[in-house]
Amino acid sequence: QVQLVESGGGLVQAGGSLRLSCAASGLSFSTRSMGWHRQGPGNQRELVASITNGGSTNYPDSVKGRFTISRDSVKNTVYLQMSSLKPEDTAVYYCRATTLGGTTYWGQGTQVTVSS
Repeated sequence: QVQLVESGGGLVQAGGSLRLSCAASGLSFSTRSMGWHRQGPGNQRELVASITNGGSTNYPDSVKGRFTISRDSVKNTVYLQMSSLKPEDTAVYYCRATTLGGTTYWGQGTQVTVSS
């Protein structure tokens, strides 16, 4: 059974930092691409960071230079380091794993709240 468990969310002041973790189980880590998405109040879910099997990363302009995605193959964990946080980064953050066959799995989400 595939499980993605996020942790590390919380309340932080604007300008602060948080690191989210996503522990994956039930998947072959070397065949996955992983990503972090977020959904704020009244908004659609959007991609904030992705990392491919080969380690290539992608970010939208809204977080580029502030967010960094990384993965630890030994721990089967993917991370999202968030710095210079803004109130508009407030959202529920979801971990996503996509297999080479195209199947996508989601974590349960972790709340990030940035106060001004």
